[in-house]
Parts: sequence; structure tokens; C-alpha cells
Amino acid sequence: MKRIMLIACLLAGVGTATRAQVYMARTAHVSFNATAAGSPEKIEAVNNEVASKLDKATGRLGFQVPVKSFKFERALMQEHFNENYMESDKYPRAEFDGMVSNIADVNTNNDGTYNVKVSGKLTIHGVTKEVSVPGTVTVKRGQLVMSAKFNVRLADHKINVPSVVADKVAKEAVVTIESALNVVRK
Repeated sequence: MKRIMLIACLLAGVGTATRAQVYMARTAHVSFNATAAGSPEKIEAVNNEVASKLDKATGRLGFQVPVKSFKFERALMQEHFNENYMESDKYPRAEFDGMVSNIADVNTNNDGTYNVKVSGKLTIHGVTKEVSVPGTVTVKRGQLVMSAKFNVRLADHKINVPSVVADKVAKEAVVTIESALNVVRK
């Protein structure tokens, strides 16, 4: 009888541990600006079809970005981006898999803005690089809004810019992320 009680208590504890808060979004916003100084045209795009997931208990954070979902002002620019620069058919997604190192500082029960440190592996154009970026998490009525802004060197991800447009495209793209995540599991 004592064994059955002990096993029941252990299983109850395991069940509680697996009820971690998991937050997700399917329409996160990622944009980039790769306009070189003095360029006569803007090299920027927006993607609102990004999936993101945060496990509050562990701090594990992930983003999946469908490359073809970036929208440009001009269709020809979008075509060149997908075919010549990003090779979207070959590399259909950009991904981030990492951790929020100070996730314990984010109190999901109190509205407010919290500074966070995020690090992990960023994969773009088939090339994975370790990154560390600062960000913020804003808690408002149970929803988490994660935001970050950072630079990505195109050459680090083997994104080649032809010399004919080198005066228009910056060597680094400024990437902005905003994801409004809702709890999907407690």
C-alpha cells in the first residue's frame, strides 16, 4: 500500500512538472532593412507568417521563418531576393533555436517590460551561426510580446551581393522581431 502511495505521489509530481507554460504565435512579425547608405531605393521586407514558441519553464525559444513570405514594395525585388540571394527553393526557412538565459526574471503574473538575453543558433541560407542578442518581453494580461533588433552580416550566411548592386545593398541587414505569444499549455 505504501508503495502504491509513493508511486502515485511521484506520478503526481511528474504531472505537475510537465504542465509548464508554453507560449506560441503563428503570426510573429520579422522585418529587415538591408539598405546601403546613400542607396536610391529601399532594400527592406516584412514577414508576418513567422511561427514562434517559448517554453517559460526552460527558457527554450524557437522561431521558424518561411523565406518566401517576405514581402517587398516591388515584386521584382522580391523575385531577386528569393531566386538570387536567399535561394528560397533550396533554403525555404530561416530558423532560430536558443534560450532566454534570464527567463526567471520574467514574471508572467505581473504586467511590465523585462529585459532579456537570448542566445542560440541562427540558421539563414543553410548556414548556422551562434548569436547573442538583447531583447525585451512585455507582459500584458497574460500575453507575452517578445521584441529584439539586431544586425546580421550577409557574408556570414554566404549571401552574395553582386558588385552591380553593392552600392544599394548593405553588408549587414538590420533585423527586427516582434512576436505576441499566447499561452497554449499550462
